[in-house]
Amino acid sequence: MKKMDHRRPERRPTGAPPSERAPHPARAAQPGGGQVLLCDLDGTLIDSAPDLAAAVGELLARQGRPPLTLEAIKTMIGDGVPKLIERAFAATGGAPPAEELAALVSGYMPLYESRMTELTRPYPGAIEALRALKRAGWRLAVCTNKPEAPAQAIVAALGFDGLFEAVAGGDSFPVKKPDPGHLLGLLGRMGAVPAAAVMLGDSQNDVLAATRAGLPAIVVAHGYRRVPVQELGADVVIESFSELPGALAALGRR
Repeated sequence: MKKMDHRRPERRPTGAPPSERAPHPARAAQPGGGQVLLCDLDGTLIDSAPDLAAAVGELLARQGRPPLTLEAIKTMIGDGVPKLIERAFAATGGAPPAEELAALVSGYMPLYESRMTELTRPYPGAIEALRALKRAGWRLAVCTNKPEAPAQAIVAALGFDGLFEAVAGGDSFPVKKPDPGHLLGLLGRMGAVPAAAVMLGDSQNDVLAATRAGLPAIVVAHGYRRVPVQELGADVVIESFSELPGALAALGRR
C-alpha cells in the first residue's frame, strides 16, 4: 500500500485559477467552535455506484437506450442527478433537450429511491474512523451533491446515524459543489467557521469547493472522478480511512 501523500502546496485544482483560491486560514480551530470535518458522500464514504447504475440502467431501458457499464457510470457521478442523467443519455444516443431532462430526472428519482441501499455500502473503515473522530471532539457533517432527502435516508440506513451534525445535499442551498457557497452555507448552518474546517472528498468538485472556500482538502484514493487523483491538487491523499487521523495531523489538526 502506498504511503499517505502529504500536503503538496504547489498543486492547484484543475480549472481553478489562482485568483479563485482563497488562502488557507489559520489552522487552529476558533475558540468554542470545535474542529469540523465536512464529508462528501458518494465515492468518499459510500460505494453507491452499483445502485446508481442500476437505476440509470432501468431508466435507459424504458427510453429504448442501450445499457452502460458500471465503470462508465462511475465517471458520470458527482455533479448531481440532472448531470448524471444528461451524461448517461449523451453516452447512449444523445443528450435530451432541457425540457425533457427535467421529466427524465423526475422519472429517475423513484427508481433510485426504491433501491438506493440494496448494493450501496460504506467503504471499509469509514464508520469506525468517523466514530473515533467524533469521540475525539470533531464535529462531522455531510456535504454532497446528492439531493438531501436520499442522502439523509442513506446515512441512517447504512449505520452512520448519530455521527453527523448536519447533512447538506445538492438541493439544500441555491448552489452546490464546486461552488464554495455549498460548504460555506453548511458551515453557517452549523455555526462554524472555515478556519475550523477540513473537506474530505474524492473528486475535483470537492477540492475546488474547498480551496475556493479557504478549506484544506483531503482526498481518498478510491472514489469516482474524471481526473486522476494525483492531478486534483488536494492537500493530502489517503489510501484508506486508517490514514485519516494522520492526514488531519499533517494539516495541523488533531
